[in-house]
Amino acid sequence: MIVSLCMIAFNEVEAIDGLFGDIALQEYPHSKIEVVFVDSMSTDGTYEKMLRFKNTDYGFRDVKIVRCDKKNQAHSWNEALMVFTGDVVIRVDAHARIPRNFVSRNVYNLRQGEDVVGGGRPNISSNVSAWKLTLLAAEDSLFGSSIAGYRRPSTEKEYMDSLFHAAYRRKVVQEVGGFNEDLGRTEDNEYHYRIRMAGYKMCCCPDIISYQHSRSSLKHMVKQKYGNGKWIGLTFSVCRGCLSYFHFAPFVFVMMLALGIVLACCGYPFLLTVLLVLYSMFDFVNSVSCCTLKNIQPQFILLPLIFPLLHVAYGIGTIVGLAEIPFWKQKLKTSDAPARIELVKQRVAENTVQP
Repeated sequence: MIVSLCMIAFNEVEAIDGLFGDIALQEYPHSKIEVVFVDSMSTDGTYEKMLRFKNTDYGFRDVKIVRCDKKNQAHSWNEALMVFTGDVVIRVDAHARIPRNFVSRNVYNLRQGEDVVGGGRPNISSNVSAWKLTLLAAEDSLFGSSIAGYRRPSTEKEYMDSLFHAAYRRKVVQEVGGFNEDLGRTEDNEYHYRIRMAGYKMCCCPDIISYQHSRSSLKHMVKQKYGNGKWIGLTFSVCRGCLSYFHFAPFVFVMMLALGIVLACCGYPFLLTVLLVLYSMFDFVNSVSCCTLKNIQPQFILLPLIFPLLHVAYGIGTIVGLAEIPFWKQKLKTSDAPARIELVKQRVAENTVQP
């Protein structure tokens, strides 16, 4: 089985060294691995590192580098999908690390009859410090980040709505096409929704694992949560089926908080009091649960402040996204995203595996 291992990047020179080393050490036969890099016109040396990797003889079947002038993630992934030639395509994030058996375990599970597979994706931190471990604890917590199934440890295969670092059989991409380039941050949700609608199952396998670097500063983490929330709001107008009720929990919290403040100012503090008491209970319990981690740090005492900051940022982002829907829909009228989705189908059909 020929595997196309794909990664996209823009100005990730500090992040990709570890991943490049992981790719070079994959135990799956290198003669059956095609590496595809997409560079969005980086200016920090990322492209040059890709070239050095390509020019180093690791024995791979092929190493392709595609350059594109758009920094849209969905566009970059589509560029990768339009050139891969493998039986399987695997997405790997530039901020990731993968073990030596990553490709081989994906292939093994696909050979068991699955069409789309993935695995657990715990967070890790580079250049470890007490503060980064605190941010990592917040990111690892379901309360602070996400309830996505692939974040939970599992000892059995589970079929889920979405996967991270997924491996797709060629026929899946050929039928479903490319990513929706109108979306940002939620392109995975929408793509996996179309895969499920096409009748394919997405299998999370306990023997597949990869790692994602958490944000290195609170500022970047808050910015990320705001962006995630904004795209949830915008995506609601085009693909409600690819979102769950939990995506809107921070939005509901912020709206209730605003309503509670207004009522309190009018002499009716009951709603605000109940809301703050309930939230404080969840906040306290989840902060204490983080203290059961192996690498507990004194800065963990700040977690009860970090959690609400992340939730409020996400909720405000969703409010902004919902408010921008009318203007965004005007832009969609001239979008070429549907054509690009179909173009990927065409290219995948043309780029058959070479014997």
